[in-house]
Amino acid sequence: MKFRKLLGLLLVAVLVLSGMGSALAQDPTAVPTEAFVPSTEGTLTIWSDAGRQPAIEAIAAAFTEQYQIPVRVQVMAFGDIRNNLQLGGPVGEGPDLIVGAHDWVGQLYGNGLIAPLELPEELAANFDPVALNAFTYDGKLVGLPYLTEAVALYYNTDLIESVPETWADTITLAESIVADGTAEAGIAIPKGDPYHHEALLTGFGGYIFGRDAEGNYNPDDVGIDSPGALKAGQELDRLVKAGVFSDAVDYGAAQALFTTGKLGMWITGPWALGDIRTAGVPYAVAPIPTMDETPRPFVGAQGFMVNAFSKNLLLAQSFLTDFVATDAGMQELYDAVPFVPAWAPLAATIDDQDLKDFSLSVANGDPMPAIPQMASVWTAWGNAITLIYQQKEDPDKALQDAAEAIRAEIAKSAS
Repeated sequence: MKFRKLLGLLLVAVLVLSGMGSALAQDPTAVPTEAFVPSTEGTLTIWSDAGRQPAIEAIAAAFTEQYQIPVRVQVMAFGDIRNNLQLGGPVGEGPDLIVGAHDWVGQLYGNGLIAPLELPEELAANFDPVALNAFTYDGKLVGLPYLTEAVALYYNTDLIESVPETWADTITLAESIVADGTAEAGIAIPKGDPYHHEALLTGFGGYIFGRDAEGNYNPDDVGIDSPGALKAGQELDRLVKAGVFSDAVDYGAAQALFTTGKLGMWITGPWALGDIRTAGVPYAVAPIPTMDETPRPFVGAQGFMVNAFSKNLLLAQSFLTDFVATDAGMQELYDAVPFVPAWAPLAATIDDQDLKDFSLSVANGDPMPAIPQMASVWTAWGNAITLIYQQKEDPDKALQDAAEAIRAEIAKSAS
């Protein structure tokens, strides 16, 4: 109630300042990309990529209709939004809201660039807990999620009737369809790519970072050389030696094999759906089979964050809680770019079977660590995986060296 009263007072003040009639006439796409459209008192400014622009403009129209507050949307490449906020935010050239990925929050919140959100309990109950967890940093919610994604296992239904429940049986099936000439390759994970190998790491009991008592990722506990991680490395090494996995199969090669009907199974994410559907290859999606444990792939979440330097903090908060976190707002976003919804009421209504299947991987997964120390992980871990694929290093040594390099880099960054 107190928040509503404050918002009402702010709206009155803003309407007076804006002369009650400063509706935006300018086309947001006409703004030069080299010039930032900044937060201006009494006008809500949002930075978004082009794919979500129509949905955000539709939500903004409802906001403007109710409050007579104009909304500007500046379109820029998704990957540029974070960098531009770092440049523009501290000097007053940032927007009120950005659309971005959850793994940005460690850097942005740690540098004081995004503000915590207040989300009433009745609204929080409508979100996937994994998605909320992804946007929670140091115990504070710092973003409003609306989509989630994680890798799963695509399989060619002409080559494979169903995917076995266990990893061991899946590998046996992969070898058999190659041996009998049914497929050119049985199963693929893009070589050397650590993101795609997280399910293998966790499936055998490994981890990147441990957790502290509050459940936050602990950069002092690096698990790339933990017993489970070493077992995962040994399994990868075994499969490369057996010819199941190949150093020749990167993401592009795996995509080409699968979309031409030559690959039985492919572990990747929903971003591949468009190309697979266009190719017309018969397929289905399944969770990654059980290893020693249930594999926990990385979960990515995307959503909205509030610029800490916004001149309209309460307006930005209201836009999110009253217009985005609604059935209508989430439906607009889904219609613009279909995805696995973070909004549970919408997730319960979607009829896209592929997205329903991907949601099972999301439910099994862990948010990709958003702490700044994750930047120290990718190169060393990726190099270790590459060495195993290339058969240039014993898997235990490759992972132990990677873990030591990660610890050294984290220590260097902290000094």
